[in-house]
Amino acid sequence: MTITELKERSDISEDAKLNRFFGKFRELLKELNERKLPDKIVETINKDIEELNSTSLVGKELKKLAYQKWTKILNLLMQELKIVPKNRYRTIWLVLGMSVFGLPIGIVYGAAIGNIGLFPTGIGFGMAIGLLLGARLDKKAFKEGRQLGVDIRY
Repeated sequence: MTITELKERSDISEDAKLNRFFGKFRELLKELNERKLPDKIVETINKDIEELNSTSLVGKELKKLAYQKWTKILNLLMQELKIVPKNRYRTIWLVLGMSVFGLPIGIVYGAAIGNIGLFPTGIGFGMAIGLLLGARLDKKAFKEGRQLGVDIRY
């Protein structure tokens, strides 16, 4: 079973961001077509694409609907098949590293020196730790074949 392609739309050519987003969406669908996905997942994706293809919305409303469908498809892939976009874990662990590791390290460092104003220095260390952990998880997902070739930024 194949995934339906996005219909070419003439009304998005004026909006550069929307045009770029639809290009990324097409890349995602093309890559998903190359993978063997369960029929149930393909049917769900096709239903969303058909809804997007048949809409008469333009401008911001079209962008909002397209983004909702993009997010729904990515969440479906992540939850059901554990397939993640490029740099998914790096992005998540960057923030977690700063908050979970960085702030406590900074507070301890600032308290040890006697100047609590130095606690933001730990955020840099936490960011580095988070990037390392996230990059390792992304590399693991790539080796297992669970990583998409599409980045989630558009």
